[in-house]
Amino acid sequence: MMTETVHSEAAAPAAGDDWLSAMDAIAEDDGYLEPLGARHWAFFAEDRPTLLVTFERAETIRARDDRLPAAYAMCKARGWSLLTLVAEGETWWRDRAVWGYFDRLVDDAFFDDFDQVLFYGAGAAGHAACAYAVTAPGCKVLAVSPRATLDPGLAGWDRRHLSARRLDFNSRYGYAPDMTEGAGRVWLVHDPLHAPDAMHAALFRAPWVMPLKARRTAEATELSLIATQILDKILEDAMADTLTPAVFARHWRSRRSYAPYLRAILAGAAAARRPGLEAAVCRSVTRRMKAPRFAARLAELTGPAT
Repeated sequence: MMTETVHSEAAAPAAGDDWLSAMDAIAEDDGYLEPLGARHWAFFAEDRPTLLVTFERAETIRARDDRLPAAYAMCKARGWSLLTLVAEGETWWRDRAVWGYFDRLVDDAFFDDFDQVLFYGAGAAGHAACAYAVTAPGCKVLAVSPRATLDPGLAGWDRRHLSARRLDFNSRYGYAPDMTEGAGRVWLVHDPLHAPDAMHAALFRAPWVMPLKARRTAEATELSLIATQILDKILEDAMADTLTPAVFARHWRSRRSYAPYLRAILAGAAAARRPGLEAAVCRSVTRRMKAPRFAARLAELTGPAT
């Protein structure tokens, strides 16, 4: 079946590469673990003809107890196949070996074996998810706070990734918004109040792009989706092509019990010097949950008898 498209046998992990062993063991049964140059690997775990494509840093996999990609457990539970491109360090997956790998997938019509294909990534991985989606026409993309490019001529205003600007964002699979042209749908989750992410999001101007707003999450948008336990639900909806702004809004209501989000609202009200709004936020929170910090602030604003 689909594993017949493997182009070379994945070498067994070398000494010192024990973190690869868990993926290698799974690859022996259904899939493959293929090194791509010196700093990347392709991990493929085959199941049903529903494919999730993700991009992950090696250090986050090493830090995980099971030494597996973050999406593996979810995919295993749902019978989805998983393709994860693993990067050692801040490569942004901008490497000729990675380009060549996706070129080979196109040549082998790899994605044609799947009924549904969804690319997912956040931040740098969001750029990769959008950029490489061009290799799977008709696929769907869920990108969280994606970077459109780091080309200084186009995104010189983004000062967050200065060391990564030396990477090639022009030769192949470079300008992410253009690479989504063949996608069936692109969902773009970001904080419109966070200027750098909002500016990147504005570059994704196309009828197939659906913005989904996660306000007051700033640099922690993906973390917020994970912490509120809605990322898996959003991925399921995206795979089923049922994700809409209304559906996302229903899921995102879980933020009302998420402390960092609530603190961000309170801080925003304080910065705007709106004590009435501060008090309203504190009342809403203390009525729904135990929140000593909010209760104390409410007492400061209105008196201890409130």
